[in-house]
Amino acid sequence: MKVAVDVMGTDYGPEQIVMGAVQAAEQYKCTVHLVGDSQQINDVLVKNNKSVNEYIKITHASEVIEMTEHPGSAVRKKKDASIVVATRLVKTGECDAVISAGSTGAAVAAALFGLGRIPGIERPTIATPIPNEKGTTVVLDSGANVDSKPQHLEQSALMGSIYAKYVLNINNPRVGLLNIGEEDTKGNEQAIATYPLLKENEYINFVGNVEGRDITNGAVDVVVCDGFVGNIVLKMAEGLSKTIMHLLKDALTNSGFVAKLGAMLIMPALKGLKSKLDPAEYGGAPLLGVNGEFIICHGSSKAKAIKNAVRVSMEFNRSNAINIIKEKLPKKD
Repeated sequence: MKVAVDVMGTDYGPEQIVMGAVQAAEQYKCTVHLVGDSQQINDVLVKNNKSVNEYIKITHASEVIEMTEHPGSAVRKKKDASIVVATRLVKTGECDAVISAGSTGAAVAAALFGLGRIPGIERPTIATPIPNEKGTTVVLDSGANVDSKPQHLEQSALMGSIYAKYVLNINNPRVGLLNIGEEDTKGNEQAIATYPLLKENEYINFVGNVEGRDITNGAVDVVVCDGFVGNIVLKMAEGLSKTIMHLLKDALTNSGFVAKLGAMLIMPALKGLKSKLDPAEYGGAPLLGVNGEFIICHGSSKAKAIKNAVRVSMEFNRSNAINIIKEKLPKKD
């Protein structure tokens, strides 16, 4: 497995990305191509007593697409931007997957221009796993498209089902349409028009409309919505999990002796809970619908998240999900 890692344009600079990729190379014995400013990458390697070897490669890219730039225009203009170069490595077959924690818009644009869409897919979708009471719920789209038509949501549901089944090993995943009520007449025009498409698709185990609470209670395995709503859901879930852990820690450490003693006894369980709620454990989310493996991470990702994103790319690669999506798409006359 050879993974191209875009190390530029993130919140914490190249060091966290580089070291996460290096940790992945050491643990998973895969080859990581660190794509970005070669001087900055070398400086990070030297600082951390690492060097280029059979598992760690450097591919220089002289440009960076910043978060404030228009994604499409920047990708077209900056041919030597790190995300563009990393995507090109997958297009030419030098790497099997690309990982980026830079601008999501630029990542989606680079994937569309550099890899193209799977035939039959109109828009790609980001599939983000969110922990629930029983396992995992895949929410998509979580940010690739802020405006989606009903047919786009139907395609998202199909791709999400395939990802949940073949990558997350969920048998016959239940698919729900995110809405403000369970009745099929509820929701805006988009939701009302999408409902019959999902119900009639033989490849989708559609269980009907679901509400926000169903994402975390385990009632459904795949939740479909547009990228505007999905991104808000994702950020809300992450913020809430951090707040809960903070409040719990504060309550236990600022109480009396008995409470502190109890905290010591339940510490292993709390660590397990923190691990389950930590977005870094999930690493990154696949961009489904493009003709190549593309994993998108948070701009605030640190080394642990990047290491796990490499793991996600390897699991995605083994699943053969892209070819399965191609096989399951309805054939056009």
